[in-house]
Amino acid sequence: MRIGILLILAVLLNDPKEIAKINTLKKEAETAYLNGDYELALAKYTLLRDSLGVDDAALKLNLAHSHYHLGDTAGAKSNYNQLATSPDKKLKSIAYQQLGVMNKDAGKLEEALQQLKSAIKADPTNQDARYNYEVVKKLLEEQKEQQQQNQDQQNQDQENKDGEDENQDQKQDQKQDGEQENKEEQKGENQEQSEEDKQQQEQQNQNEQQEGEEQEQEKSQEQMTKEKLEEMGISEEKARQLLEAMRQSEIKYLQHQKRKATKRPPSGKPDW
Repeated sequence: MRIGILLILAVLLNDPKEIAKINTLKKEAETAYLNGDYELALAKYTLLRDSLGVDDAALKLNLAHSHYHLGDTAGAKSNYNQLATSPDKKLKSIAYQQLGVMNKDAGKLEEALQQLKSAIKADPTNQDARYNYEVVKKLLEEQKEQQQQNQDQQNQDQENKDGEDENQDQKQDQKQDGEQENKEEQKGENQEQSEEDKQQQEQQNQNEQQEGEEQEQEKSQEQMTKEKLEEMGISEEKARQLLEAMRQSEIKYLQHQKRKATKRPPSGKPDW
C-alpha cells in the first residue's frame, strides 16, 4: 500500500504538468512575498508544502517569514524552530537569528542573546545576527545596571525609612520621657501641696484645740468663781457691783497720786 502511494507521488512529481504547476506557484508565492502581500504568499507556500509536498529550504524560510510579518508569533516560531535543526548552516543561522530577534522584541533578552550566539556559531559570516547580538548584549547590560540602580535606590529608601522610623521612635521616647517627667514633677508638686495642706490642717487643728482648751479654762475659771461666790453668799450681780466700785476707787486713787506728784514747791525754799 505504502509503496503504491509512493509510486503515485513519484509519477505526479515527474508529471510535466505537475512540475509546471509547482513552478508557477513558487513564482507566484515569491512575487507576492516580495511585494509584501504576505497573506497571499503564506497561502501559496502552504499549498506547496502541505498539498503538493514540496520540501524546499527556501520555501520553508519564506513561509516562516510570512508568519512573522503577519504577526503570527506562534506560527513563525514553529517554522523557525523546524529550520533551526536544518543541516544547512546558513539556513540554521537565519532561523536562530529570527528567534533571537523575536525574543528581543518580547523582552526576553537572556534567551535572545543565547539564540543569536547560536546563529553566529552556525554561520560566523551572518552580520545581521552579529549586529543584533551586540544590541541585545548592550540592552542586557543596561537592564542589569538599571536593576542594580533600582535595588540601590530601594536600599537607600529603606535606610531612609529606617532612619525616619528611628528618629520617630526617638521623638516618641523623648515625648514619653517628657510626659513622665511632667507627671513626676506634677506628682512632686501635688505631694508638696499635700504636705503644705497637711501642715496647715495640723496648725488649724492645734489652734482649734488651743482655743478649745482656753475656752475650757475660762469656763472652768468662771465655774470656780461662781462656786466661790456661792460659798461667800454673794450673787454674781453683787460681785460685779463690788468689782466696779473697786475699779472706780482705784481710778480715783491713781488720779490723786498723779496730781500730788506734779504739784510745784513754794518759791525760795528747798524742795526737800
